[in-house]
Amino acid sequence: MDRLDELFRLQAAFDEEVARRRNLSFDPATWVQKEVLAMVSELAEILDEVSFKWWKDPRPLDHGRLTEEMVDLLHFFLSTCLKLGITPDELFEAYRAKNEENFRRQRGESDRPGYHAPAR
Repeated sequence: MDRLDELFRLQAAFDEEVARRRNLSFDPATWVQKEVLAMVSELAEILDEVSFKWWKDPRPLDHGRLTEEMVDLLHFFLSTCLKLGITPDELFEAYRAKNEENFRRQRGESDRPGYHAPAR
């Protein structure tokens, strides 16, 4: 099984159990709002881990904690994909297409304004 498929499968099983155990039922838009808010919260936790507060003494990066926070973020991202009906294949293809476009923009090969980068 593909790893992305497996992540989606694991997240779907978890989401179903949480919804069942906690008797949760929201419309898709409300689910997405809740998932995005959870992602914002996880992003704030990642910021805390990288000592973004310039007014405090910095501390060394904790790879384990950062990995944990990134996985928390991934949980909510995958859950949002599931709530929106985005499949692993659809996500992969959309990412691949966007990645190609991003490279075209950086190379000045896109018609989209604002991305002209000087040649090296």
